[in-house]
Amino acid sequence: MTAGGFLWDALRREPRMLARIGFWSVLEASPAFVIGHAIARAIDDGFAADRPWTGMAWLAVLGAAWLVAAFGARQVMLAVAGVVEPFRDRLLIRIVDATLRRTAALEQPRSSVVARSTLQVELARDAFAAVISVVRSFAFTVASVTLGMLTLVPEVLWLVLPPFCAGVALFLLSLPALARRQRHFLLTDERNVEVFATVAGGLRDITACGAEDRVGATAGDRVAEQAAAGRGLARVTAVRTLSLSLGGWLPVLALLAGAPWLLRNGADPGVIIGALAYVTQSLTPAFGGLVEGLGVSGVRLIVSLNRILEQSQVPAAEARTTPAAGADVTVDGVTFAYGPHAAPVIDGLDLRVDEGDHLAVLGPSGIGKSTLAALITGIVVPDAGRVLVGGVPADRLEPAARVLIPQEAYVFRGSLWDNLTYLVLGSSEHAVDEAVEAVGMAALAERLGGHHAEIDPGSLSAGERQLIALARAYLSPARLIILDEATCHLDPAAEALAESAFARRSTTLIVVAHRISSARRARRVLLMDGTRVWQGTHAELVRDAPGYAELVGHWRAAELDHERESVR
Repeated sequence: MTAGGFLWDALRREPRMLARIGFWSVLEASPAFVIGHAIARAIDDGFAADRPWTGMAWLAVLGAAWLVAAFGARQVMLAVAGVVEPFRDRLLIRIVDATLRRTAALEQPRSSVVARSTLQVELARDAFAAVISVVRSFAFTVASVTLGMLTLVPEVLWLVLPPFCAGVALFLLSLPALARRQRHFLLTDERNVEVFATVAGGLRDITACGAEDRVGATAGDRVAEQAAAGRGLARVTAVRTLSLSLGGWLPVLALLAGAPWLLRNGADPGVIIGALAYVTQSLTPAFGGLVEGLGVSGVRLIVSLNRILEQSQVPAAEARTTPAAGADVTVDGVTFAYGPHAAPVIDGLDLRVDEGDHLAVLGPSGIGKSTLAALITGIVVPDAGRVLVGGVPADRLEPAARVLIPQEAYVFRGSLWDNLTYLVLGSSEHAVDEAVEAVGMAALAERLGGHHAEIDPGSLSAGERQLIALARAYLSPARLIILDEATCHLDPAAEALAESAFARRSTTLIVVAHRISSARRARRVLLMDGTRVWQGTHAELVRDAPGYAELVGHWRAAELDHERESVR
C-alpha cells in the first residue's frame, strides 16, 4: 500500500469523526467571515458616523465570533485525535507484525531499526494531525473569506484571488521536489547514524589497527553527503518563501493599489479596511499555515510513512515454516560460535531425543546449555551440522510446534486470561483450569482474582511470572517443550510439580537444569563439562562421568545451604 492509500484509508475509516471536524470547523472559521463585515460596519456605520456605541456593538459581534471559534477549535482537536490515534495504532500494529514475522522467518531486525521505526510512527502521527488541522483550517478560512468578500464588496475578488491562486499553485507544484529532497536528507541521516554508531562501538579496534585516517575519511564523506543533502533541501525550501510572498502579500499590495478604483465604484473607506482585514487577518495567515504545515509536516508525513511501509514489507513467515512430523530431536554434528573469529560454544555435538523423552541438560554456567536450547528451537542456526525436529530443520519449524521458556518469563500487562491463552486463542475454561492446576498455579490465580483479572507484571514476583509462563506453555499445542532454567525462581516442590506435569503431557521435554533434582527426575541426562559431552541416565553419569559427581556434590551443598537459610 502506498503512503497516499494508507492515509486515504485512515480517513475513510472515520466518517463520523470527519463529519464532526467539518461541523466544528464551520464554527471555528466564523471570525474569518465576520471580521471584514464587522470592521466595515463599525467604521462606516459607527465611528465615522459619530455613533460609537454602534461601532462597539459590531466589534462585540466580532468578539463573540472569536469565543465561538475558540470552542469550535477545542472540539475540532478532539475530533482530529479520533482520526489520528487509530492511524497511529494501525502503524504500530503493522510494525510489530512485521517484526514478529521477521523473527519467525529468521530475519532478525536490528534494534536500531525497530527504534527508528517506532520514532517515525510518532513523527507520522504528529505530522498527520498537523496536516489535517492546517488543510481543514485553510479550506474553511478561504471559503469564509471568499463568501465574506463576495457579500461585502465583490470587486475585491478580482484584485485578491489571482495572486493568491498563483501563490498556492506555485507552492503545490514545489511539493514533489520538496518531498524528494526531504527523503534524500532522511536517508543520508539514517546512514550517518549507522556509520557513527559502528565507529563509536569500535574505537578501540580502529585505534589498534591504525585505521583512524581511513575511518575518518569514510565518516567525513558521510558528513559531506548529508551536508549536500541539507543544502539541496534548503534550496527547494526557499520556494515556500516565494510562494508565500506571491499568494500572501501580493494580494495586500493589489488591494492597496486598487483602493482608488474601489472608491470610484462606491466602496466606503470602512469597506476597504474590512477587505484588508479579510486578507491580512484571515487569508494570509491561513496560507502561511498551509505552507508551513504541508511544507514541513506534510512532507515529513509522506517521507516517514513511506519509510514505515517499506520497512514493514516482509515475506509471510508461513512461507518459510513447515509442520513437523513428530517431536523427536536430532542434533547431528552441530558446531556453533558467536562470531566468525570466536571459539565454538558447541563443537561437533551429536544428540538424539526421542519423541516423548525427558532430557535434563547440565553443566557449569556459560558452557552452552542455553545456546543448545536456542539451536533446538531454531532461534539460531548452526555453523556446521544440522538440527532436526520431527525431521524438519529447526529454523524452518512452524512456530506452534515448540515452546521455549527462558529464565526471565514474559508476562504482559492485561488480563491473566490473555497471558495464558495467547499461544492458543479460543481456549475453553476447562482447558485453562486444567493447565493452571497441573503446573501448580491455582493458588496464584485465585489470589490475583481469577482468570479474567487484570494483572500488572511489575507487581508479580519472578516465580509468579514463571508459573504463568509454565501454564501458558502447558496449554499450548506444542509437542516439544524446552525449559531453560524456567523454574529457577520456584521452590523445589513447585519445580517438581511443574516438570512432572510436562513429563505426563505426552510431550518431548528438555530441561536446562539448575538443581540436581531435575536430573534425577529425567529419563536421560546430558552433561556439558567443557572437555566432552556425556549422555546417559543419572546413575550412569554418576558412575562414568568424572565431572558429574563433582557437579552433583556442588549443587547438593548449595541446596542444603539454601534449606538452612530458609529455616533461619
